[in-house]
Amino acid sequence: MPGPKKLDPSSSPRALLGAELRYARERAGMTQEALGAPLFVSGAFIGQLEAGTRRMQREYAVKLDEILGTAGFFGRNCDAATKSKYPDHFAAAAEAEAIATAIKEYAPQLIPGLLQTRAYARAVFYAYQPTATDDVIDQLVEARLERAKLLSDPTTPLFWGVLDEATLRRQVGDTTVMAKALGHVADLMRRRRIIVQVLPFHAGAHAAMGGGLKLMSFSDAPPLAYLQGAGSGQLLDDPASVSQHELAYDLLGADALSPRESLALIEQLAEDYDHETQQP
Repeated sequence: MPGPKKLDPSSSPRALLGAELRYARERAGMTQEALGAPLFVSGAFIGQLEAGTRRMQREYAVKLDEILGTAGFFGRNCDAATKSKYPDHFAAAAEAEAIATAIKEYAPQLIPGLLQTRAYARAVFYAYQPTATDDVIDQLVEARLERAKLLSDPTTPLFWGVLDEATLRRQVGDTTVMAKALGHVADLMRRRRIIVQVLPFHAGAHAAMGGGLKLMSFSDAPPLAYLQGAGSGQLLDDPASVSQHELAYDLLGADALSPRESLALIEQLAEDYDHETQQP
């Protein structure tokens, strides 16, 4: 029987690596739980590696080669599967996001990356890195817009966002940038491509005061939660932790305006920004 082929980094390295792991595990007659035990990880973690929702770290790759007798395959190809154009703290979340069937995101300060326009994203990155060259900013913007192509499909993934009112009122770039940014969100809502609710200031204290939250669901793997801070992020797969953040998101939705009310507010603010742009 021919051995597994070397990964092509230009295709989907993580997905291919996961498929090879599933093949090798089943060939060895092992369950996910049995394979996870010597690595001190759960069977669910092995399932996430196989589904491509988790990165395979080198320490795991080497151990898997030993257990499954794969002659160094995972160790050799691990680097290809972990290369990313995203910052280290966000890379795993971005790659999981790309294969998610549903994404729920609470945005406390900025319009979510998947919904940003080019000009808005550029203003954000200049604020993050005020001394960066135009080439660096261009690369960051293009990577963000590439992520946004997820919404090019008319139905998948489901995107449901809860935007704090601050995301609408905090001026990123000039008023023209804001008018077009909010207009873009409103257009996606009107086309029924996304669901968005606005969490108004008068809602007061809420269940996600600590920062941004992203929940991701998959067709063949357990859900993940991603917590984002300033230049940092944490991807969680523990079922109890994920359930806790799912509840927090549900509570946010209960406190937020309805999608219809949210659309009206977003469009009104877009008009306000546009009106300011036209003032002499």
